[in-house]
Amino acid sequence: MKALRVGGLTPLTTIDYPGELAAVVFCQGCPWRCRYCHNGHLLRHDAVSSIDWQEVLSFLRRRQGLLDAVVFSGGEPTLQAGLPDAVATVRDLGFKVGLHTAGCYPERLAALLPSLDWVGLDIKAMEDDYPVLTGVPDSGTRAFESLRYLLDIGLPCEVRVTVHPRLLPSDRLRTLLDCLQKMGVVSIVLQRCRATGMLDPALGPTGSFPETIADGGTVSWREGESAG
Repeated sequence: MKALRVGGLTPLTTIDYPGELAAVVFCQGCPWRCRYCHNGHLLRHDAVSSIDWQEVLSFLRRRQGLLDAVVFSGGEPTLQAGLPDAVATVRDLGFKVGLHTAGCYPERLAALLPSLDWVGLDIKAMEDDYPVLTGVPDSGTRAFESLRYLLDIGLPCEVRVTVHPRLLPSDRLRTLLDCLQKMGVVSIVLQRCRATGMLDPALGPTGSFPETIADGGTVSWREGESAG
């Protein structure tokens, strides 16, 4: 059993797992380098964990009956070989389990889905536009394959789209939203890109956002900022 490498812990949140009181475990390491990412400290997979996994488990045992769920976020949780064991351990403690993922490893995600209760999947752009954003060839293919796995199993989920107008202008955003809706996605949340601390500061300010693109049904805006 490989211990999970943890880069941070949020002890209580009401927004990271819809409708549930949750803790968020931030997993260390990510294979992509998204230009608007502001969690640079979580990118290196070989960084020393800031919190020991056993400390996280001790915290969760003290929160049994007080918290509803635990969300594994990142970084990219599916990068770590220890994630399936960590998910199983958390389920055994009686918590619902959520996952935030960019879909970097479709096969790993597919194997994990039966053990999850909810997934927040980042879809960053149309498939062909991904490399400009992530710096990784075929990253869009992987993300959309992960989305198809998620839709096929019918697990409750939310597709999250982080918007920076230079990377996802209004016309490309509309095309992406149309694509997701045609695929059968029923919950799409647009997130504002954090303007400070981006991996690529040359992107500059986020500027204005196309508020009217949210339709009040499938698509909505989430207040606050995100790295995506």
